[in-house]
Amino acid sequence: MQTTVADLERAIRNVPDFPKPGIQFKDITPVLADAKLFSVAIDLLTERFKPGSVDAVVGIDARGFIFAAAAAVKLQAGFIPVRKKGKLPYDTFEQDYALEYGHATVAIHTDALKPGSRVLLVDDLLATGGTSAAAVALVQKLGGVILEAGFLIELKFLNGREKLVGIPVRSLVAY
Repeated sequence: MQTTVADLERAIRNVPDFPKPGIQFKDITPVLADAKLFSVAIDLLTERFKPGSVDAVVGIDARGFIFAAAAAVKLQAGFIPVRKKGKLPYDTFEQDYALEYGHATVAIHTDALKPGSRVLLVDDLLATGGTSAAAVALVQKLGGVILEAGFLIELKFLNGREKLVGIPVRSLVAY
């Protein structure tokens, strides 16, 4: 029996009112706990690429690390973390982005990518697009070329892909 995107969607658990009232949290832990589903998610996120076609997979703090690291291994590419400000130990470039109330900052090591590096950006969720757009800006500041931004889940009603102009966006499950 072949595992499909529909199987991934069925496994994603909806948790109402988490982390605050009115939020419908999409819990990916059932996908991660099932080896077949997790493997299929990685296969689908990387299916447009073959080993050697990507120099680095950039993952966004924190759940994006899970998918990006596995994708990097599959594609025989490096894994580059984009982390919250203050979490990387070496010299960094930082990028602010807007939140619903306030702002946040993400960072990347200044030597994480060489100019011209072919990059696959991966995260678990595309919502408003702020974090992803900040990660794109950091990759581009280092001279990286983003081939695609891939997400397990996209919350389409939040229009996050509109902040990723010029970047091919791929999501496996859309709500």
